[in-house]
Amino acid sequence: MPVNRSRLPSRRRHRAAVLTTLALVVALLAAGCGSSPPPDPKAKDLDELYQEAKAEGEVIWFAPKPEAQMRPAIDAFRKKYPGIEVKYTNKKAPDLVTQLNVEQAADRVSFDVSNAGGLTVLPSLDMAANVQWSDYEVPADQVFDDNLVYVWAVPKVWAYNTKAVPRANIPTSWDGLLAPRWKSGKLTVESRGSFMTVWAQDPALGAEAGLDYASRLADSSPHYTENTTQAHANIISGQTPVGTDLINLVLGDQAKGAPIAVAPVGPTNANKSYLFVPKGSPHPAAGRLLTAFLASEEGQAALVDTYNSIIPTDTDCTDAATNKVVGALCKAGVKWFSETNVAQYEQFSAYFPKVEEALGTDVN
Repeated sequence: MPVNRSRLPSRRRHRAAVLTTLALVVALLAAGCGSSPPPDPKAKDLDELYQEAKAEGEVIWFAPKPEAQMRPAIDAFRKKYPGIEVKYTNKKAPDLVTQLNVEQAADRVSFDVSNAGGLTVLPSLDMAANVQWSDYEVPADQVFDDNLVYVWAVPKVWAYNTKAVPRANIPTSWDGLLAPRWKSGKLTVESRGSFMTVWAQDPALGAEAGLDYASRLADSSPHYTENTTQAHANIISGQTPVGTDLINLVLGDQAKGAPIAVAPVGPTNANKSYLFVPKGSPHPAAGRLLTAFLASEEGQAALVDTYNSIIPTDTDCTDAATNKVVGALCKAGVKWFSETNVAQYEQFSAYFPKVEEALGTDVN
């Protein structure tokens, strides 16, 4: 079936990334030659680390989340560790990788805490500073490949507009999404195909079967969006009654009264999101302190109310009553899988282009 190019999002991402990189290079060169980065902290426990961080005075944190979602955690950190200003910037994960790569090459890193998830995990591994996180009371099961710290999950879900979709028509399975009623733009689908990674994770689904499914989904002529945030907006507006989404976005707007809910379509991928301190960060002690805090029970308690928290690696409803993300997944009957090793991220990196090709969204 010919690709409906009118439904495809702009394919200028690569060119935009190149232009962003060039702009960063020019800015860094204009700023002059690089200087030596601050020495790594000598602190061997949280109390000592706090004293070093307080001497630095501030911590600069970049992550792909609205500041409003991070504000409770920022306020809790400042209350526990007075004297350290938190400067937060909402920046997309791919842009973070691009910027950090350029800044490290120029020895002029401008931020202290970065985010990694999905396709940005592999490049981030080489950019992260070596940290003995156990010194700062970070549990071993929250540390990935030594230097990345698991702080929240981003479960991918299918969502629906509760005013536009009658109860009897709510899709309840992956196959149900291929029903004739959802053809011709009734589904909104993120064009990168990140919602398809679970097919490569779950043996019961299968990577090759996933590519066949993506082709059949493309045959139904969905409405493609460049990212999940745009798909989420389409569902809330009713422009497309069903689509790919993130449970964090669904729950956040649901709490504000938006007509949106999680569809019982599963299994799904609960993408893990990590924080790390970049090599050469300007405030390495403060970066370590903030990361350790967000991984702690106190930090997690501040994050959970804005639907950004650690959840079990695989389906486990034990904490459904206290963790809103787990509760929503379990209430909808959606099983989930999360990543556990570098090999899975390597698999995803190879799988994404194939999914885009199957969806017909890999055009330049």
